[in-house]
Amino acid sequence: METAKPFIIALDGRSGAGKTSLAADLSSFLASYLPTSILHLEDFYPGWDGLHEAIERYAQVLPRLAHGQSIHWPRWDWERSAPGELASYSPTSIVIVEGVGAAAAAVRDQLDLTIWVGADETLRKRRAIARDGDTYLPYWERWAAQEERYLDSDRTADAADLVIDNGSITSGFAQLRELLHLLPATRRGNLPITSSETLPAASTLVPAPVDAAALFEQLAQGCTYAALLESTSHHLSDPLGRNRYTLLALSRGEHPAVLQATAAGTELRYGPGRLRLGAEFFEALSEIWPGPEAAFTVNSDDGPNPQWVGYLGYELKRELGAANLQARLSDGQTRPDAVFFKPDTILVVDHQQQSLRVTAPQEYLDQVLAMVRTATPGPRAELPTLDFRCTDDAAGYMDKVRRAQYEIAEGNSYEVCLTTRLSATASGTDFSPFAAYQSMRETSPAPFAHFLRLGAFEVASISPERFLSLDSNGRLRAEPIKGTRPRGATPEEDQALAHDLATHPKDRAENIMIVDLLRNDLSHHAVPGSVGVRRLCAVESYATVHQMVSTIDAQLSTPQLAAAALREAFPPGSMTGAPKLSTMAILDVLEDGRARGLYSGAVGYLGADAAADFSVVIRTLTCDRLSDGRWSLELGLGGAITADSDPQAEWDEVITKSRGVLGALGASFPA
Repeated sequence: METAKPFIIALDGRSGAGKTSLAADLSSFLASYLPTSILHLEDFYPGWDGLHEAIERYAQVLPRLAHGQSIHWPRWDWERSAPGELASYSPTSIVIVEGVGAAAAAVRDQLDLTIWVGADETLRKRRAIARDGDTYLPYWERWAAQEERYLDSDRTADAADLVIDNGSITSGFAQLRELLHLLPATRRGNLPITSSETLPAASTLVPAPVDAAALFEQLAQGCTYAALLESTSHHLSDPLGRNRYTLLALSRGEHPAVLQATAAGTELRYGPGRLRLGAEFFEALSEIWPGPEAAFTVNSDDGPNPQWVGYLGYELKRELGAANLQARLSDGQTRPDAVFFKPDTILVVDHQQQSLRVTAPQEYLDQVLAMVRTATPGPRAELPTLDFRCTDDAAGYMDKVRRAQYEIAEGNSYEVCLTTRLSATASGTDFSPFAAYQSMRETSPAPFAHFLRLGAFEVASISPERFLSLDSNGRLRAEPIKGTRPRGATPEEDQALAHDLATHPKDRAENIMIVDLLRNDLSHHAVPGSVGVRRLCAVESYATVHQMVSTIDAQLSTPQLAAAALREAFPPGSMTGAPKLSTMAILDVLEDGRARGLYSGAVGYLGADAAADFSVVIRTLTCDRLSDGRWSLELGLGGAITADSDPQAEWDEVITKSRGVLGALGASFPA
């Protein structure tokens, strides 16, 4: 008998991991979509020493099964310890193969989805004995030794598409069900599971809150993953609409879906469960965002509709061909190179309409609305005195400026964005990253301020610079900043400094070179002829600095290339220099092989409507909770070096750029 090719799922794992019950739950779940059945691999085992032989027999019959053909084999009679009656199995639309060896390397190319099920050894043994009684007890060590030999040679757990922890407080089936919903369409094949409804179920419009940060502070209590992407400069002139919206995104559920990338690869997490998406982050992102059905739509006034919120760290530059550096904390921990979470509660403040759109699960909506009505700023936690240290001293930084100019003279770069770092350590009880953010946002309003809480990592930023935006009708926009002056002590001095920035040949040259770089970056996936410069070398004024800003627009050819367009523009050209790849190699040397981490990367959201908006990570304090409970704080600083840069002026610019954050923290630039 032969049927259509089935979709074959393998559940592998050590004995007692709970594969049998998980297979039963999965079968019941999938049967609502298509006929589903289970093939138990224990029916292939020829006795207590037969794991290897069973895998060989399984490998012989699986190709027939994969082509929709029935299979036959002698089932082992465990009571007689001898071959028994002939067994047969006819495939259904979905076949679940369950047992030790189900995802072995010898059969992996015949499988559509492989799942590794893990659990603690003590729990596994207790489960196995409870299931099979004392019959199994004398053979536990004997069988476990075979499993170890199989796993040592096969590395099945490392190769599995999904990894489930079936011994955690989150049920293995809950992990599996959520991760199957997140499975990219390109990986799902004929599995007819649609993406789960992750956007909240209820939405309403109410008057805007007086203080979005106060509301966020209340809503985010107890949330491990939360983000505030905020315009704190909406009261200023805003000809391009950058200051219109503030976004609050939170995961109030117990286990958010989290997308993260490290040098080892990219994966989706739900609780302890993991779905591996491959080595390249941007390639993996293109599989899950914006989705194969995405289409450009006419822009609406509804504001952001985030599907994922998080960051792209600078070290993702390795995917563009640059060196792979690892950002390590003082206690040896490494931070992921990208982290995004899927919010279940979304609030969008429209500063133009003075309204707030609240979207949340029905069970949270009344509670969220009550907080909206009552949110008021609470008492501010006092910030401790922070003693920052700088990676470079003045003489060392100026020497690096001259070395950068040598590379420019040699023709290896046109412009080098050299950076340094301030770092400090703070008490885990005395320091509050959110209190630091509150102070920063008040003293230095910015169109792309943001606060992120991503597990043990928190970010407080007053970034004035957009990296890249994409609206729902496909318009790409980049707004690089190059050129900085401090604000003056008097109106006359302030005006003179702004005029000097607007007319200075070096600053204009810096800005124009990056504009040219970004025109090229945006052109890769744009409609031919759509790339244009809307503003060139405009001067914008902020609380502590004047900045020179340009605006480049383009039309993306298709929404399916959104992740690719993001990749082509990354890292932000204003933080590398030009040409990008060769200049990043120069920077790795000048910066002593130090990974920048999040600094020089981007923070923002990826929209369910194929829109996105990211800011450049500058004027940003990163806060890592160390294993001993203390906070490790870092502030990246830098500037663009050209052939006619003055080393002392470049060092002075680093100090100028530090003032917004350090001043808000009550700290000083280290002597």
